[in-house]
Amino acid sequence: MKVYRLQTIGSIDGLELCEEPVPTPGAGEVLIRIMATSLNFRDLAILNGSMPFSVEQGRVPLSDAAGIVEAVGSGVTRFGVGARVVNAFAPGWVSGPLREFAPQYGIHLDGWSSEYRCVDQHEVVAIPASMSFATAATLPCAAVTAWSALSGVGPHQRVLTQGTGGVSLFAVQLAKAAGAEVIATTSSAEKAQRLRELGADHVINYVEKPNWGEAVKAITGGRGVDRVVDVGGPGTLAQSVKAVAIGGQVSMVGVLASGEMPGFMDMFLSQARFQPIATGSRQDLEDVIATVAQHRLHPVIDSTFDFDAAHSAWRHFAKRDLFGKVIITQ
Repeated sequence: MKVYRLQTIGSIDGLELCEEPVPTPGAGEVLIRIMATSLNFRDLAILNGSMPFSVEQGRVPLSDAAGIVEAVGSGVTRFGVGARVVNAFAPGWVSGPLREFAPQYGIHLDGWSSEYRCVDQHEVVAIPASMSFATAATLPCAAVTAWSALSGVGPHQRVLTQGTGGVSLFAVQLAKAAGAEVIATTSSAEKAQRLRELGADHVINYVEKPNWGEAVKAITGGRGVDRVVDVGGPGTLAQSVKAVAIGGQVSMVGVLASGEMPGFMDMFLSQARFQPIATGSRQDLEDVIATVAQHRLHPVIDSTFDFDAAHSAWRHFAKRDLFGKVIITQ
């Protein structure tokens, strides 16, 4: 089988296409023929060596994949041959809150940039026949992160999203499915129009209005939003503090933008909850799959590349001028 391994950290050219034997599933394992994978910002951070965890050289990258069960090991009861499945993002995290940082795909464990992968039967979940493999491959990291960031949001509440990456676009769709009003930020008129088509009720161009936290307050009559899905971290958190309503929540998802952090007193006076988000559990993934199917949501796909053109997919993704997910199919 063909498999990509990150032999040199710091360069896309360090991804080496290797030929290896197809693995045989052990007890409790399933062999998956991978049909689609998706790229996330964490994958780029792993490749660049900028993760807060030590990355093991030679690991197979990518955390998200969907495929077909080709064979099963002894004792497997959850799936049979031919089952359509997608992997849960965090091995061992079945349900409930995160209690520890366990080994992660692409860092401590081989990921999914391969033609086949053996994994414990409890690390994958079924996908409905109506869901494509490409759609399913967008869900484990980005959609589940958005789901966790929005936990508790319901009708008549207001949500702020930032930009047009995978998590942010899922947050728009899932917040609207929950009945919330959505305010989104972006950098261009073209992206603003696409966000409105996706369901955003208001869009703020943060290039034209760098003090967009105040613009959010103006839209909401001075109150602010109940939930901020903050993907920028240091570069956006100060404005997120301005945008959040008293007693609201800032879900801290990412660190995409550099800048100065807000002062302690600004955070204190907001009386908001600042909640770091670490994707979600297998149960969260199952809930996301059900929600996507029930509301007939269509995850936004920026572009699709063939497996043999994975380097091109990575280079396109690294430009960061995206609207949705980058998919690799095989």
